[in-house]
Amino acid sequence: QVQLVESGGGLVQPGGSLRLSCAASGFILGYYAIGWFRQAPGKEREGVSCISSGGGSTYYSDSVKGRFTISRDNAKNTVYLQMNSLKPEDTAVYYCATEPAETGCSIATTLSYDYWGQGTQVTVSS
Repeated sequence: QVQLVESGGGLVQPGGSLRLSCAASGFILGYYAIGWFRQAPGKEREGVSCISSGGGSTYYSDSVKGRFTISRDNAKNTVYLQMNSLKPEDTAVYYCATEPAETGCSIATTLSYDYWGQGTQVTVSS
């Protein structure tokens, strides 16, 4: 059974950090680019970051550039999103998804992504 499971979300104060994990089961994560997306209440799902299948290419939205870092450990079938200097506007449900791209990745659209996790809630509040 193909499955993606996000974890690591929670409640954190502004300026704090969280590390999200996206663990895959039932398939080899290393064949896919992985994207992180988020959706706040009343807003559309937006791309946050992505990483190519081999890890050589990464992209970030302007809103998180310099604060978030995406990485992957294909041996552990897991992708991570390290989130530092968190702001209240980072509050959202965060999802990871697979993109069957041979090279590179893109967060411009969700349409190229096929498998999605169930999401993990991140709340940044004092």
